[in-house]
Amino acid sequence: MSLDNPKTTINKIVDIKDSLPKKQRQLCDYILKNFQSIGLITVKELSDNAKVGISTVMRTINALGYENFNDLRKDIYDESLPTDSVWTLKKSITEIQKEGGKAPTLVQVWKESVHLLNKSLDSQLMENFEIVIGIIEKASYINILGTRPYKATALYFEQLLGEFYSKIRQLSNDTEVIYDRILQFEKDEILVVFAFEPYTNRIIEAVKLAHELGNKIILITDYISCPIISYAFATLKVEVSKEQFSVVPTIALIEALVIEIGKRSSEESIKKLKRLEKTLREKNEIFFY
Repeated sequence: MSLDNPKTTINKIVDIKDSLPKKQRQLCDYILKNFQSIGLITVKELSDNAKVGISTVMRTINALGYENFNDLRKDIYDESLPTDSVWTLKKSITEIQKEGGKAPTLVQVWKESVHLLNKSLDSQLMENFEIVIGIIEKASYINILGTRPYKATALYFEQLLGEFYSKIRQLSNDTEVIYDRILQFEKDEILVVFAFEPYTNRIIEAVKLAHELGNKIILITDYISCPIISYAFATLKVEVSKEQFSVVPTIALIEALVIEIGKRSSEESIKKLKRLEKTLREKNEIFFY
């Protein structure tokens, strides 16, 4: 399943949900977050789980161009199969028997992180990764924005990339003047946004403004129900856990982006890194034993 394919049911939901009434939007958000299990439930179960009436379900189905729930369910199920079939080892990662009671915290966190990494790495992420690299290569400036816990990931991206890439601007430190900064964007500048649930109004409005000005948005997020996704030129979606907070997939994605950008400009990147290392040695900032 690919968000870039306009024929997919999931993409239809993303496209029309913001124009629907509140309850229908609520249902759409539920489907987008849980689409891999929709093929196994009834209309009544969908209605109960999404906390909307059956009539809302039927109106939404019709808005998507379907006459009945079975057709919708079948299409969503078919679209979700590639993602499911890739990760046949999912249960072996998440359902290891715990001998002697509950496993130590370190073991649980480690296993869940591995699970999230494996689940995040699908064909859609790989395809969109290449698109994002292409956008970054052509950009005159990379602007980075993240809030709440994900401000840290935005700063990490800047720190790594900034070692050899100078055309980068961090917006996460002064969100009070975020609109001022965005209004100064040139046309070929891009905005990289870290937006994870719960999404803040400031992030949403900032992205809308950049989009209105014609700047390309690269979105790194957790759910395809993210309200920013319709404004993004390219989306990199990573898995999140309901069991524990983790930024491991996001960190892995950042490191992959930085390494690939460095590879694409290897000669200049290596030259800058060598110059930095030489300067740090001369200033006694780093030591090797």
